[in-house]
Amino acid sequence: MFHVAGTVARRSSTALGRGTVDRVNVVVIGAGSLGSAIGGTLSLAGHRVLLVTRNEAHVAAIRAEGLRLDDGDTVRTVAVDVDTGYAGHDLADLAIVLVKSFDTEAAIRAARPVIGERTTVLTLQNGVGCEELIADVVGAEPVVAGRTFVGGRIVEPGLVEYGIAGRRTTIGELDGRRSERIEHIADMFGDAGMQTDVSDDIRSMMWEKLFVNVATGAWSALTRLPYGELSVHPDVEPMAIATVAEAMAVARALDVAVSTTDPAEPWRRAWDGLPYGFQASMLQSVMKGSRTEVDVMHGAVCRGGRETGVPTPINDTLWAAVRGLERHLTLADDTT
Repeated sequence: MFHVAGTVARRSSTALGRGTVDRVNVVVIGAGSLGSAIGGTLSLAGHRVLLVTRNEAHVAAIRAEGLRLDDGDTVRTVAVDVDTGYAGHDLADLAIVLVKSFDTEAAIRAARPVIGERTTVLTLQNGVGCEELIADVVGAEPVVAGRTFVGGRIVEPGLVEYGIAGRRTTIGELDGRRSERIEHIADMFGDAGMQTDVSDDIRSMMWEKLFVNVATGAWSALTRLPYGELSVHPDVEPMAIATVAEAMAVARALDVAVSTTDPAEPWRRAWDGLPYGFQASMLQSVMKGSRTEVDVMHGAVCRGGRETGVPTPINDTLWAAVRGLERHLTLADDTT
């Protein structure tokens, strides 16, 4: 369906939304909350979707009752394939990578049975650098990258609270070319209801998403506040905006062509359009007692700051505090 050289093998005769799109085989590598939301949305649009996750309870619930998607107004049940592994499944036309950044290499190696010569691999992961880890396993040519502001949260096994309306996704080729395959993926997403743009500088978009990540990531993990409470807290807001300002200074020093000039904008963008009780991904990790992605969020800002000589005291502090919290959670697990 997607040639790795950047061409599309065939198109269906039905025009939908912005363009004419194929019904493709999609495999979501790491179908947690966000992967379930995106995979379920694509399934509703008619694509064949396989969700792969290590969450056995989630798998069992979806197999029994289907995937339930709750947008705050309506709960829709979606028929999707779901599994804990890849054996016996067809090759993917499009593989969407949404595992935690620290699991990237192992997850891609495990998914090799569904990644063929014509599979396009799209990373929508948080942080900076996951695309390079994927390319180390499958080569650079199949890999495209993107960032999404779609949100998702597993309320219980098989039930995902999600937000798509007004939540933009941006994708692009790593070399900036405007290929047919990247346009086709954008059409797929757009026709499924996800507002999607194609960028000729996806590196800058990665940093734009990183600004949103650092606006709320560690602050949510440390305060345990959902987006609604975090957004109205008078003491958190100015410090969160200052956290973004540091990241913006680092991006400029690295010659990343970001378009955001107001550090308050990513702060607002982080929680706009999501339910009041929605939890940032870093908070979701902490609440589950698992490792966070602080290293590719605040950690990326800190490393860039050291590389360029830009001070990042707020991000340094948040990074260290969350790493300390992770250690606390590990010790707590050891005593149970």
